[in-house]
Amino acid sequence: MRLRAALLAAALTLPAAAQAQDLLRIGVEAGPTSLDPHYASLITNIAYGRHVFQPLIQQDARQELRPAIASSWRVVDDLTWEFTIDPKARFHDGAPVTAEDVAFTIQRAGNVPNSPSSFGYATRVVTAVEDAGNGVVRIRTRVPTPLLANNLSLVMIVSKKHGEAATTPDYNSGKAMIGTGPFRHVSWQPGSAFVAERNPHFHGPAPAFARVELRPITAAASRVAALNAGDVDMIEIVPPEQFERFRGDQRFATSESPSNRLIFLTLDSDREQSPHIRAKDGSPVANPLRDARVRRALSLAINRQALVDRILRGQAVAAGDLGPEGYFGASPDLKAEALDLEAARKLLAQAGFPQGFAVQVNGPNDRFVNDEQVLQAIAQMWTRLGVAATVEAKPRGVWLSEAAQLKYSVNLAGFSPNPEVLGMLETQVHSWNTSLGLGTANRGRYSNPAVDALIQQARQTMNNDDRARLTRQATHQAIREETALIPLYFQVNTWAMRRGFTYEGRTDEMTLAQSAGRAQ
Repeated sequence: MRLRAALLAAALTLPAAAQAQDLLRIGVEAGPTSLDPHYASLITNIAYGRHVFQPLIQQDARQELRPAIASSWRVVDDLTWEFTIDPKARFHDGAPVTAEDVAFTIQRAGNVPNSPSSFGYATRVVTAVEDAGNGVVRIRTRVPTPLLANNLSLVMIVSKKHGEAATTPDYNSGKAMIGTGPFRHVSWQPGSAFVAERNPHFHGPAPAFARVELRPITAAASRVAALNAGDVDMIEIVPPEQFERFRGDQRFATSESPSNRLIFLTLDSDREQSPHIRAKDGSPVANPLRDARVRRALSLAINRQALVDRILRGQAVAAGDLGPEGYFGASPDLKAEALDLEAARKLLAQAGFPQGFAVQVNGPNDRFVNDEQVLQAIAQMWTRLGVAATVEAKPRGVWLSEAAQLKYSVNLAGFSPNPEVLGMLETQVHSWNTSLGLGTANRGRYSNPAVDALIQQARQTMNNDDRARLTRQATHQAIREETALIPLYFQVNTWAMRRGFTYEGRTDEMTLAQSAGRAQ
């Protein structure tokens, strides 16, 4: 009798145990601002979107382009691209992907109401999307666009049938969450976990886990505690000191990847009066950041290697360029500059500020690794230069909003160019130009017509060698000669997980459940 009861109990518990083993719980730094895949061109939103939706072609862990909905693609001429749709790619309702879905997506992606960060940069150049027959979609552009494939790799394809009348709230509620991706949407509420289940009809490799939960845990210490307690199976953005501990503990495993995300300072080089700059006695002063000599002095006063070694514990690479070494368009001669206080003081004096000035440095306290400590360290370095620097760090949401409203004089920011340095030049360095969709994240409003001309020429140059040359020329003038912004370092992306789990680290810092697996 006892044996029979024990066997029955075991039988009853097996499904629950099997179900638990097929669940992946990930502690992430933040949830999306919306599940609408076109609401905001933000890494976090795009990462969430990639669970349910797919682009025509996608970026792998090293940001090389790979098939997704399209099995192949080619450049027909300077103004024409063709993408061949995989006939096995189907929406969650079983419908095949058509040219109409692609056309609807491209029309919608750059025109979502109230979007804080539009995908217009990727779609505005498209003049026509045509059904060329045999599953081929032909896309025509207004001008030669060598980065079209890279840009479209971030635009998720949605169903025209389900999306034509859908609004952003319809995606947030799950009503319109019909994609072709590896998972199906189950539930989500802002601030709560995103829950999804494996799509059994996915045309790509099946995810290792049947059910996934991405749980937003903003504080790094809380993510670490959740992993230690077994409340989650994996976490992202691990504090440097904790990453070393996890790496040395056999109960856990770790993954890391070099990143293309540049952490940098934006500088208000446009306004005559800047909101957080004063004379040292508190009186108004003409904005010194309009002078390239002042901007360069501030750059030379920063000890980048000290930031990397002391604040980030080696989890970064000091930067002097807009892209890491080996990245397309990176300049071999733009190495991270060494600290040179003497040269910095001379430049300040030449610009008419021998006694310096007072400035507030702004940034987030929960977005980048040890971001507030980085701000404090930079303020101390500038104080040694003779600039009275103070720090104000705010939570991500407030910081993003205020930065977009140009409320800062100096701001700590981060950006990952879509895999060419040109992507950084287009968004962060080119003059603010809404009609061209350029300079859309240029928070310092740096502007130089000569640099703009180089960028515009590069973005229409299909020849790779010529485009790389133009990119380096624009970067050298903007960064080394004029300090349009101050490069600090490239992050190293990190993940930690319980033993038995694996994760393929990504240069784009996305945390994707489909990139997780079980250890052999």
